[in-house]
Amino acid sequence: MLGIYILIGLGVVVLVAVVLIYNGLVQKRQMVRNGWADVDVQLKRRADLIPRLIETVRGYAAHENTLFQEVVAKRGAALAAGDDPVARGTAESALSQPVARLVAVAEAYPDLKANQNFLDLQKELVDTENKIEMARRFFNGAVRELNIAVESFPANLMAGPFGFRQSPFFEIETADRALPSVDFRGA
Repeated sequence: MLGIYILIGLGVVVLVAVVLIYNGLVQKRQMVRNGWADVDVQLKRRADLIPRLIETVRGYAAHENTLFQEVVAKRGAALAAGDDPVARGTAESALSQPVARLVAVAEAYPDLKANQNFLDLQKELVDTENKIEMARRFFNGAVRELNIAVESFPANLMAGPFGFRQSPFFEIETADRALPSVDFRGA
Protein backbone atom coordinates (compact mmCIF):
# COMPACT_ATOMS: atom_id res chain seq x y z
CA MET A 1 0.00 0.00 0.00
CA LEU A 2 2.87 2.35 0.80
CA GLY A 3 4.27 1.70 -2.68
CA ILE A 4 1.08 3.02 -4.31
CA TYR A 5 1.29 6.25 -2.31
CA ILE A 6 4.91 6.67 -3.30
CA LEU A 7 4.02 6.14 -6.98
CA ILE A 8 1.10 8.58 -6.74
CA GLY A 9 3.35 11.14 -5.00
CA LEU A 10 6.03 10.65 -7.64
CA GLY A 11 3.42 11.03 -10.39
CA VAL A 12 2.17 14.29 -8.83
CA VAL A 13 5.74 15.62 -8.58
CA VAL A 14 6.42 14.74 -12.24
CA LEU A 15 3.11 16.31 -13.31
CA VAL A 16 3.86 19.51 -11.39
CA ALA A 17 7.35 19.64 -12.92
CA VAL A 18 5.94 19.18 -16.43
CA VAL A 19 3.39 21.96 -15.86
CA LEU A 20 6.04 24.32 -14.47
CA ILE A 21 8.46 23.64 -17.31
CA TYR A 22 5.73 24.01 -19.93
CA ASN A 23 4.51 27.29 -18.42
CA GLY A 24 8.09 28.57 -18.29
CA LEU A 25 8.56 27.80 -21.97
CA VAL A 26 5.26 29.51 -22.82
CA GLN A 27 6.33 32.59 -20.86
CA LYS A 28 9.66 32.76 -22.68
CA ARG A 29 8.00 32.33 -26.08
CA GLN A 30 5.59 35.15 -25.24
CA MET A 31 8.51 37.40 -24.28
CA VAL A 32 10.06 36.70 -27.69
CA ARG A 33 6.77 37.57 -29.42
CA ASN A 34 6.42 40.72 -27.33
CA GLY A 35 10.00 41.71 -28.09
CA TRP A 36 9.48 41.20 -31.82
CA ALA A 37 6.32 43.31 -31.72
CA ASP A 38 8.35 46.14 -30.15
CA VAL A 39 11.07 45.83 -32.79
CA ASP A 40 8.45 45.77 -35.55
CA VAL A 41 6.76 48.93 -34.24
CA GLN A 42 10.06 50.83 -34.28
CA LEU A 43 11.03 49.54 -37.73
CA LYS A 44 7.64 50.64 -39.08
CA ARG A 45 8.12 54.02 -37.43
CA ARG A 46 11.43 54.39 -39.25
CA ALA A 47 9.86 53.24 -42.51
CA ASP A 48 7.17 55.91 -42.07
CA LEU A 49 9.80 58.61 -41.57
CA ILE A 50 11.65 57.76 -44.76
CA PRO A 51 9.09 59.14 -47.28
CA ARG A 52 8.97 62.43 -45.35
CA LEU A 53 12.76 62.57 -45.37
CA ILE A 54 12.87 61.87 -49.11
CA GLU A 55 10.36 64.63 -49.85
CA THR A 56 12.29 67.14 -47.75
CA VAL A 57 15.63 66.30 -49.38
CA ARG A 58 14.06 66.11 -52.86
CA GLY A 59 13.12 69.77 -52.61
CA TYR A 60 16.80 70.69 -52.34
CA ALA A 61 18.49 67.90 -54.28
CA ALA A 62 16.11 66.85 -57.04
CA HIS A 63 18.99 65.38 -59.08
CA GLU A 64 19.48 62.60 -56.48
CA ASN A 65 16.70 60.52 -58.11
CA THR A 66 18.78 57.34 -58.20
CA LEU A 67 19.29 57.53 -54.45
CA PHE A 68 15.60 58.28 -53.85
CA GLN A 69 14.59 55.28 -55.94
CA GLU A 70 17.07 53.05 -54.10
CA VAL A 71 15.70 54.14 -50.72
CA VAL A 72 12.11 53.51 -51.84
CA ALA A 73 13.01 50.07 -53.22
CA LYS A 74 14.93 49.03 -50.10
CA ARG A 75 12.14 50.36 -47.85
CA GLY A 76 9.65 48.22 -49.78
CA ALA A 77 11.88 45.18 -49.43
CA ALA A 78 12.26 45.78 -45.68
CA LEU A 79 8.51 46.05 -45.20
CA ALA A 80 7.95 42.95 -47.34
CA ALA A 81 10.43 40.91 -45.26
CA GLY A 82 7.71 40.45 -42.65
CA ASP A 83 8.23 38.78 -39.30
CA ASP A 84 11.25 36.63 -40.09
CA PRO A 85 14.02 38.20 -37.97
CA VAL A 86 16.82 36.96 -40.24
CA ALA A 87 15.22 38.21 -43.48
CA ARG A 88 14.10 41.43 -41.82
CA GLY A 89 17.57 42.07 -40.40
CA THR A 90 19.15 41.64 -43.81
CA ALA A 91 16.58 43.92 -45.44
CA GLU A 92 16.89 46.56 -42.72
CA SER A 93 20.67 46.54 -43.03
CA ALA A 94 20.32 47.05 -46.77
CA LEU A 95 17.89 49.93 -46.15
CA SER A 96 20.18 51.62 -43.64
CA GLN A 97 22.91 52.18 -46.24
CA PRO A 98 20.96 54.42 -48.65
CA VAL A 99 19.15 56.17 -45.77
CA ALA A 100 22.52 57.12 -44.30
CA ARG A 101 23.59 58.42 -47.73
CA LEU A 102 20.32 60.35 -48.00
CA VAL A 103 20.98 62.06 -44.67
CA ALA A 104 24.57 62.71 -45.75
CA VAL A 105 23.30 64.55 -48.85
CA ALA A 106 22.35 67.39 -46.51
CA GLU A 107 26.03 68.18 -46.00
CA ALA A 108 26.20 69.47 -49.59
CA TYR A 109 23.18 71.74 -49.13
CA PRO A 110 23.53 74.38 -46.42
CA ASP A 111 19.92 75.51 -46.87
CA LEU A 112 18.75 71.94 -46.29
CA LYS A 113 20.94 71.59 -43.20
CA ALA A 114 19.28 74.71 -41.81
CA ASN A 115 15.74 73.61 -42.72
CA GLN A 116 13.80 73.05 -39.48
CA ASN A 117 11.68 70.29 -41.01
CA PHE A 118 14.82 68.42 -42.07
CA LEU A 119 16.41 68.91 -38.64
CA ASP A 120 13.25 67.62 -36.97
CA LEU A 121 13.17 64.58 -39.26
CA GLN A 122 16.85 63.93 -38.65
CA LYS A 123 16.32 64.12 -34.89
CA GLU A 124 13.31 61.79 -35.13
CA LEU A 125 15.36 59.34 -37.17
CA VAL A 126 18.15 59.33 -34.58
CA ASP A 127 15.57 58.82 -31.82
CA THR A 128 13.97 55.98 -33.76
CA GLU A 129 17.33 54.31 -34.38
CA ASN A 130 17.98 54.41 -30.62
CA LYS A 131 14.56 52.88 -29.95
CA ILE A 132 15.21 50.18 -32.54
CA GLU A 133 18.48 49.35 -30.76
CA MET A 134 16.74 49.11 -27.37
CA ALA A 135 13.91 46.97 -28.77
CA ARG A 136 16.43 44.76 -30.58
CA ARG A 137 18.37 44.20 -27.37
CA PHE A 138 15.21 43.27 -25.48
CA PHE A 139 14.12 40.92 -28.26
CA ASN A 140 17.54 39.26 -28.51
CA GLY A 141 17.62 38.85 -24.71
CA ALA A 142 14.22 37.15 -24.81
CA VAL A 143 15.40 34.94 -27.69
CA ARG A 144 18.52 34.01 -25.72
CA GLU A 145 16.38 33.01 -22.70
CA LEU A 146 14.04 30.92 -24.86
CA ASN A 147 16.91 29.25 -26.70
CA ILE A 148 18.66 28.37 -23.44
CA ALA A 149 15.43 26.90 -22.06
CA VAL A 150 14.77 24.90 -25.23
CA GLU A 151 18.28 23.41 -25.09
CA SER A 152 18.49 22.86 -21.32
CA PHE A 153 17.67 19.63 -19.54
CA PRO A 154 14.92 18.69 -18.61
CA ALA A 155 13.00 21.31 -20.62
CA ASN A 156 14.57 20.05 -23.85
CA LEU A 157 12.69 16.76 -23.35
CA MET A 158 9.40 18.66 -23.52
CA ALA A 159 10.25 21.50 -25.88
CA GLY A 160 10.22 19.51 -29.12
CA PRO A 161 7.06 17.51 -28.51
CA PHE A 162 5.18 20.64 -27.43
CA GLY A 163 6.35 22.65 -30.46
CA PHE A 164 8.90 24.94 -28.82
CA ARG A 165 11.78 25.75 -31.16
CA GLN A 166 14.79 28.01 -31.02
CA SER A 167 14.23 31.49 -32.39
CA PRO A 168 16.72 33.42 -34.52
CA PHE A 169 18.28 36.62 -33.25
CA PHE A 170 17.53 39.92 -34.95
CA GLU A 171 20.77 41.36 -36.25
CA ILE A 172 21.39 44.59 -38.08
CA GLU A 173 24.94 45.18 -39.19
CA THR A 174 26.16 47.98 -36.93
CA ALA A 175 28.42 49.47 -39.58
CA ASP A 176 25.48 49.77 -41.95
CA ARG A 177 22.95 51.29 -39.57
CA ALA A 178 21.76 54.79 -40.30
CA LEU A 179 23.08 56.86 -37.45
CA PRO A 180 22.75 60.38 -38.74
CA SER A 181 24.31 63.11 -36.68
CA VAL A 182 22.39 66.18 -35.70
CA ASP A 183 24.40 69.36 -35.34
CA PHE A 184 22.46 72.19 -33.73
CA ARG A 185 25.40 74.58 -33.61
CA GLY A 186 24.70 75.84 -37.11
CA ALA A 187 20.95 76.17 -36.59
